[in-house]
Amino acid sequence: MKINAEFDQRVVVHSQEMEWVESPMPGVSRRALDRVGGEVARATTIVKYEPNSHFSPHVHTGGEEFIVLSGVFQDEHGDFPAGSYIRNPPESKHKPGSDDGCVIFVKLWQFQPEDRTHVRLNMNYMQTIPHKAFEGISFAPLYNDEYEDVVVMDFDANAELNLDVKNGAEILVLEGEVKEGDDLLVQHSWLRVPQNEKIQAKAGGKGAKVWMKTRHLDRVDQEITRVTNA
Repeated sequence: MKINAEFDQRVVVHSQEMEWVESPMPGVSRRALDRVGGEVARATTIVKYEPNSHFSPHVHTGGEEFIVLSGVFQDEHGDFPAGSYIRNPPESKHKPGSDDGCVIFVKLWQFQPEDRTHVRLNMNYMQTIPHKAFEGISFAPLYNDEYEDVVVMDFDANAELNLDVKNGAEILVLEGEVKEGDDLLVQHSWLRVPQNEKIQAKAGGKGAKVWMKTRHLDRVDQEITRVTNA
């Protein structure tokens, strides 16, 4: 299966407008943002857990990164409310679910195979730092290594971000609205910008909160090869 698999192209998906598609697990449905592969895939997805739904215990051979968008996600490591940012590295395992229901934004098979770093943060309690290069924008780092940067950014009303992204970027609007090019990105809209392009974004009149990952789209072919051989 291939969905938005042309990684040299700019992609915008307004996930709130998409239909939910049932997964093989009862009570769990999905909105695919990009995907290469079958049930085991390099994928970026919005996933909804109905109340009292759970996946069977499993190992994340290729790693899992996610944000809880609403509700409370649960596994044996704890309860993770909306605003939680989690990285479960390759070879980690858990039994995910939700007693009351939740929605998450999740990325699979997008880790370096040797990565073993667990991250469990609540963005709601993180203090953002004014950005030196962009007036009206503050940020908090979520994860950084030699392969990628992940941050959460608070935009003041009408604040602008003009950023060269040599190795590509993705943004997910968590709150508010952002105009990027000719597209108005609203809550849970997702943008993927290819390598050697720019992000030219301007927040709406009420500001915005945005998750952003950069420096990571130069290794997509390697990730697809790993998932294909899994």
